[in-house]
Amino acid sequence: MSDYLAVLEKAKDGSWSAYVPDLPGCTSAGKTRDEVAKNVRDAIELYLEEIRSEGKAAPSPSSLPEMVHIGG
Repeated sequence: MSDYLAVLEKAKDGSWSAYVPDLPGCTSAGKTRDEVAKNVRDAIELYLEEIRSEGKAAPSPSSLPEMVHIGG
C-alpha cells in the first residue's frame, strides 16, 4: 500500500477539485471536500490499475506536503 499526495482545491463557486502530483493526469472533482476526497481516492486506484494492466510499475510516491507560513 502506498500513500500519494492529493492536492484539494476549493473553487470560487464552492465546488472542489483535486490532482495527484506523482500521477500525471490523475484528477477528480466533487461538490464537497468529502466528495472530492473520495473521488480522488477512486481515481488513484483506477489510475494504478490501468498502469499495471499495461505491464508498467506504479510510480513511487515522492511528493510531500509542506505548509509555508508567510507574513505576520
